[in-house]
Amino acid sequence: MRFFRLGDEGPEVLDIQDRLLAVGQAVDDSDRGSMRFGSSTEAAIRDFQRRRRLPVDGIVGPDTWSQLVEAGFRLGDRALYLRSPMFRGDDVRELQRKLNALGFDSGKQDGLLGPRTAQATLEFQHNVGHDVDGIVGPHTVATLERMRPPARGPSRAEVREREELRTRHASIEGQVIAIDPGSASSMPIGIAGSGDPGIDTYAIAAALARELAAAGAKPALLRGEGEDPSPTDRARTANDLGAAVCVSVMPPSDLGATGPSCAFFGGATSHSPAGMLLARLILDELESALHRKGRLRRLTGALLRETRMPAVQVEPFVGGHEGGSPRPGDADPVDSIAYAVSAGVRRFFRGGESGGEKPVPT
Repeated sequence: MRFFRLGDEGPEVLDIQDRLLAVGQAVDDSDRGSMRFGSSTEAAIRDFQRRRRLPVDGIVGPDTWSQLVEAGFRLGDRALYLRSPMFRGDDVRELQRKLNALGFDSGKQDGLLGPRTAQATLEFQHNVGHDVDGIVGPHTVATLERMRPPARGPSRAEVREREELRTRHASIEGQVIAIDPGSASSMPIGIAGSGDPGIDTYAIAAALARELAAAGAKPALLRGEGEDPSPTDRARTANDLGAAVCVSVMPPSDLGATGPSCAFFGGATSHSPAGMLLARLILDELESALHRKGRLRRLTGALLRETRMPAVQVEPFVGGHEGGSPRPGDADPVDSIAYAVSAGVRRFFRGGESGGEKPVPT
């Protein structure tokens, strides 16, 4: 889709502004009256992105637009049921939260009504004596509300992931590892064009595949060189492969970054413990390899949100000294980054490091 940013004008901008107002964001009348993406619109987008755990750039791209649309749905606004394509929205996320809080395992609270959420709905309806049809209509919503599920507390998906981490005895040998060479074309020009020119995500992904193959894993790239499937399509490919983990290598989304970052799925009320552990281990290796302090982040982008396995988004940093470029004689940064990411993935499969005692990034 087209990216919308400061200075743009037209009916599409007015639609964005109306959606911002509908979810409680302030937009000046002068912006709306001129259908112009002005400073108040940019500020509203930044605040929306911050609350939704999206990269805060003030630009409406695919992830921000998708979540703007989804934020407009409240539980009860429409009947929900399992279908293809899946229902997406804050109403689905609220359904998942309530089902999880009542002890019905609807999976991670990602706002996508898939098979696990549908099964939890059927189990809930059976337990409360409703018609077991899997349709979340007014009667089912009213019953959910009457049962007053607690607003806080870990979801069943988080509890399950933590238990799987505690009891895991897996080897990396034979494991399918999905590797996503993130495409700069999926980022705003101002960001994609301003990152360190030494960061070639496809080269890093290919080198990472070689490292993992040497360790006995079965790496699978989610796109070919020159191809540009959407993040949703790449997530679907990773799911179809039955991958054990997914690693996405992206250009820097923060122009002010001074080190690498690793992100895992995490929203306002839930996160992926396994994804967080994988991100921590990879970041630890990158910090050691690049001699730079990094940042652990919780984000809700499509690839992290829509994959069914632990997934991380890695944004490397290339720069060996104050000039920003590697010193003569330094190791090839592509190889260094690939080796560090591979080392983090190998540590994840070795187990024994739960990561559970460290605080979850906010």
